[in-house]
Amino acid sequence: MKHDAPLYLDHNATTPIDPRVLEAMLPWLREGFGNPSSPHAYGRRARDAVESARGQAAALLGAPLGGIIFTSGGTESDNHAVIGAARLGLRAGRDELVISAVEHPAVSEPCRQLAEAGCRTVVLGVDGEGRVDPGEAARVIGPRTALVSVMHANNETGAIQPVAALAALARQAGALMHTDAAQSAGKIPVRMDQLGVDLLTVAGHKLYAAKGVGLLCLREGLALPNLMAGAGHEQGRRPGTENVAAIVGLGRACEIAQRELAEEAERLAQLRDQLAALLCAAVPGSAVHSAGAARLPNTLSIGFSGVIAGRVLAHLPDIAVSAGAACHGSGGGSSVLSAMGVAPELALGTLRVSLGRGTRAQDIPHAAAAITLAVAAARAEG
Repeated sequence: MKHDAPLYLDHNATTPIDPRVLEAMLPWLREGFGNPSSPHAYGRRARDAVESARGQAAALLGAPLGGIIFTSGGTESDNHAVIGAARLGLRAGRDELVISAVEHPAVSEPCRQLAEAGCRTVVLGVDGEGRVDPGEAARVIGPRTALVSVMHANNETGAIQPVAALAALARQAGALMHTDAAQSAGKIPVRMDQLGVDLLTVAGHKLYAAKGVGLLCLREGLALPNLMAGAGHEQGRRPGTENVAAIVGLGRACEIAQRELAEEAERLAQLRDQLAALLCAAVPGSAVHSAGAARLPNTLSIGFSGVIAGRVLAHLPDIAVSAGAACHGSGGGSSVLSAMGVAPELALGTLRVSLGRGTRAQDIPHAAAAITLAVAAARAEG
């Protein structure tokens, strides 16, 4: 069956803006143009809208209302968490940052740069399913640890990390715990009060909101140093005039996710498993990564031996899937799969298929047939 437009199966790269989110945003791009810091009626309306969105986000994330800081996205939130925690740690004589081998560059890169400030980064390995071993973490986390940062769910394989167990270890050692929940928020339950973390990152464009907006959740009472210098916006913790329309959209996206998450997660998991079964049955030499781990319900990372993923994509003009994380670049293969010990031949032939709200049941056999043909064509090219 020929689709009029490419079938979009790359929701982990970005989600389309939900029409209900766009509808909530539009008034704040038109008549609701006031500055939230202005004392007049226009400003007060904008301020009320920002605070309403803060409440919607706090409700989804089990976070204190005053702990929600709106940012420009996941990268800023991760940088704020890592750099702020490192500064606090250095003041207290703690100079170690503990991260996993599969972290997003928004976490690993600031850790690398903090070496200039005297910080040392300890990298936790992962098992064949892509998970950190809390036992190994317990041996590493200690009195010099300022921060433990391990993502909630992996953007490539969907594997879910034992964040609550790691947070308990960090707390016992007097360290802060951060988790990047950009991929998991809105797909599975993500609540600060249940995970026990001190800091949590969300990116709007992974949650059917706009690009260029996100948030950082702080545990109540945590005074994190600011990442930027400026005026007293966001309760004095993130200078810069708030992006009201985008923030309102993110709040609405959180509200929708809270209401629809359970039903949508079950639907997507069934479609994901159906697609995996069809591909594994049709394509010899295929394997699903992190199949034995708890995973995001929408995410399928599947490797095909004897082929390069980029060549498979060249034969898929009508299917939007990915050869890995969109923000990691295309060279060198997947560091996530390498850390998991996946054989290079299988890793190089890996596709990430990530489903979303727009994915229909009839899309699954269509996608499976198209990918099967594309792998066969790429293999035939040698």
